[in-house]
Amino acid sequence: MRHYDWLASHAFTTPNKACWVDLHSKRSFTFEQANDRSKKLAAYLDQRCGVEKGDRVAVLAMNSTDMMEIHAACAKLGAIFLPLNWRLAAPELDFILSDGTPKVLIYDTANKELVEALTEALPAMIETTGGGGNSEYESAIAGSDGKHPTPEITHDDIWTILYTSGTTGRPKGAINTYGMAFINAVNMGSPWGITHQSIGLTVLPLFHTGGLNCFTTVMLHNGGCSLIMRTVDPGQILEIIDDPSTGLTHFFGVPAVYLFMSQHPSFDTTDYSRLVACGIGGAPSPVPLVKTYLKKNISLAQGFGMSETSPLVSGQTMEQAVEKPGSAGRCALHGELKVMRNETTEADSDEVGELWVRGPNITPGYWDRPEAKASDWVGDWFKTGDAARLDSDGDLWIVDRWKDMYISGGENVYPAEVENTLFTLEGIADGAIVGAPDDRWGEVGVAFVVLNEGVDLSEDDVIAHFHDKVARYKIPVRAIFMDVLPRNATGKVLKRVLRDQI
Repeated sequence: MRHYDWLASHAFTTPNKACWVDLHSKRSFTFEQANDRSKKLAAYLDQRCGVEKGDRVAVLAMNSTDMMEIHAACAKLGAIFLPLNWRLAAPELDFILSDGTPKVLIYDTANKELVEALTEALPAMIETTGGGGNSEYESAIAGSDGKHPTPEITHDDIWTILYTSGTTGRPKGAINTYGMAFINAVNMGSPWGITHQSIGLTVLPLFHTGGLNCFTTVMLHNGGCSLIMRTVDPGQILEIIDDPSTGLTHFFGVPAVYLFMSQHPSFDTTDYSRLVACGIGGAPSPVPLVKTYLKKNISLAQGFGMSETSPLVSGQTMEQAVEKPGSAGRCALHGELKVMRNETTEADSDEVGELWVRGPNITPGYWDRPEAKASDWVGDWFKTGDAARLDSDGDLWIVDRWKDMYISGGENVYPAEVENTLFTLEGIADGAIVGAPDDRWGEVGVAFVVLNEGVDLSEDDVIAHFHDKVARYKIPVRAIFMDVLPRNATGKVLKRVLRDQI
């Protein structure tokens, strides 16, 4: 199936409608302007950098509309968008660059020192401010004639490579095709009411599928407008939601973003009535946090996804978010899922097993990693590595990552379940549970705790809170107090860092 240029189509049908707004630089682009800039960038990449169909274009930059222009320019050439995590160290980026072998690196001034520390040789580099003004990037667009080749692109061609965090080894580049992007736009668009009149706020990093595809590319496909925030600012998010002149309708965040918003002084006075949908995902969502928003009549529609799955695998409607807080919803329209007891047998209802998925929303594989097919796939089923269960209604519940589960006295303990109990303790601002080696029980739980300002809780207070609320083998044996939990760029707690501190 052929891929059609989404941006060019909207530029033709609604040229004067807002497409992207860069909140950091206060720049706004209509569909016609965004398409024109993307065409000129594509022409420059073709004529001056030799970028052809299938070549990689790497980007190391904070969130800005520049990122979306580069993404769109790649689609015009059939080039592959390769966004890089600016939180990585230079040696980690060197590995990804050597693996992905991009033809050009576009970077912003904020990351110039990081770029200078790279040792991997690159054919071409372009610097941008990420906010307009004088830069190589803006000069490239201004001086371009906008004439570029238009190769035929199909849904099987690669649009983006998203490198995973590499928590179990070297990062792997998850291939995302044009077909995956299309299916994700369909899977997410209708259930969450995204139309050409929608206005979404992008706060997660655009190098991550949560920032790029929830809901930014979905907005693009449907002709809506995306407001791009440079970095997460809970106060600014609440200001934008509260502003009637902005008319924000859609927002997506990870649990940490919603947690920090709920702790902001403006949370109780913000008007949320214009929001059509608030999506939450990227990590298990603590039920107490979801209920905090329900008290404000805000339904956080939870879903499950990965870089390898477009990302949407399952999701809740707004109604299901009220009825079953904590569930990851039901299987997306175009896709399949099942929970497996082992490699050959499906789990029973409410039995915990490994989540497997398949469908047109699933990656065909990892960049230059053919061996991964043997370990991560069984036939055309992709093994997610997540512990999950399906209830009698067919709703998916993500229990935890298999790698975060620990075994205490022969019993499986899923930290996310224990964390839900931790968050019910008054005075807890943030927290996480990890497993630690123990001579007697094999492994035991350790709670890492961040307290609200002015709260005085002891280690005994924290441990005592779990008694009569969870099974004895799930009760943490220690509590370690911290000022802040280590998190990655998308807000996930870095549990490997916590384990190193035990």
